[in-house]
Amino acid sequence: MAQGTKRLRGECLCRRVGYEVTDAFEYAMNCHCSNCRRATGSAFKPFAGIRATELTVVRGQDDIMRFGDGTHDAHCAHCGSLLYSQVRDGAYMHVTLGTLVDTPSIRPTAHIFVGSKAPWFDICDALPQFNEFPTD
Repeated sequence: MAQGTKRLRGECLCRRVGYEVTDAFEYAMNCHCSNCRRATGSAFKPFAGIRATELTVVRGQDDIMRFGDGTHDAHCAHCGSLLYSQVRDGAYMHVTLGTLVDTPSIRPTAHIFVGSKAPWFDICDALPQFNEFPTD
């Protein structure tokens, strides 16, 4: 973590699990894939990506339920909140922006996996739209 970089707090709905993450996200997007829609119960998952070493669980480590092999989603085992997803061979965390208590400096810059978005949801902003995760 760079000196002077702000730490953000996040937590689940029941507040048993808490985490801190450096406010140094590398990217942020709205994911419309069917897995993210099912995991969140929403039309899309707003998330921000950061190196895994920048996120620390500060409360309720034993209350985290992980779903998936290799790439996994971390949920509170009590309330079910999706806190983050460990991705890219474990090197990155996709932090669900809705679980942050503090306001991050980043905002989503694109919609991804729009080819599988919910048919009942209309994207009404001017952000770029991609059928996959952009690689550059």
